Amino acid sequence: MSAESERISEAPAKEARLPFEPNKKRQKPAKTKNSTPVAKPESKGKDEKKPPLTKEEMAIPQVVSQRMIRRVAGFCGIPTALGLSTLIVSYLLIIYAKITLPHLAVLLVNMGLFGLGVVGITYGVLSASWDEHRPGSWLGWSEFTTNWGRMVAVWRETRQKNV
Repeated sequence: MSAESERISEAPAKEARLPFEPNKKRQKPAKTKNSTPVAKPESKGKDEKKPPLTKEEMAIPQVVSQRMIRRVAGFCGIPTALGLSTLIVSYLLIIYAKITLPHLAVLLVNMGLFGLGVVGITYGVLSASWDEHRPGSWLGWSEFTTNWGRMVAVWRETRQKNV
């Protein structure tokens, strides 16, 4: 277990939540074997049910969304553009400079750069600061470790609930 995930689990629940994260997870109603509807007892006094969350409350804020898009464009776009340029450069080298390049080398370089572009999509989203008021660092490594820890914690929680 990393120090980051320990810090997240030790932090109070209110601080660890994101500004756009819902307050409470909704529970699915338990299924019963009989198909007859069961009458619910009426609550006396104050209504305890909260209204359902609106789309605006569930949505990622515009500032965070734009930050993610910029990062994905950089971390995915640059390797993808380089992957396309390797095809053009290798073609020009073969045709005009009469340099014979091994086909496997061109293929592996191209696949490596396109693969790096695919990884850049994930890193671009996870390295963006998910806090509206904090832009984060240029490379985003601390934000990446924080957001990765949040994702792993949710995966573990979901797996424990399903078992």
